[in-house]
Amino acid sequence: MRLQYPSDIKIIFVPCTGKVDVLHILRAFEKGADGVCVVGCLEGDCHFISGNFRARKRVEQVQKILDTIGIGGERAQMYNLSSGEGPRFAQFAIEMDERIRKLGPNPMKLAKKKAA
Repeated sequence: MRLQYPSDIKIIFVPCTGKVDVLHILRAFEKGADGVCVVGCLEGDCHFISGNFRARKRVEQVQKILDTIGIGGERAQMYNLSSGEGPRFAQFAIEMDERIRKLGPNPMKLAKKKAA
């Protein structure tokens, strides 16, 4: 099955979303990402027991940090789905892309361009 989702989305695979740290997400914004979407297992269905719950808490921490520094917490999102829900993943990707396009470019990226 070929899924259609925005081509500007970069997928990074990890063994478990529980391995995604706050610093990883913040580094993506520092490097110029306009948004970060963490997609994990369905809640209560994690092979590593609670990895997706840890990931959700970390994404919520990042949202608070981004709001505090003025970038906007809505640029970081967490979604849960099973591995067999490819079309739903594509829909999440499209929704995230639309959200980020409405918000515009990452303010950090714009500030770096002005400084250069």
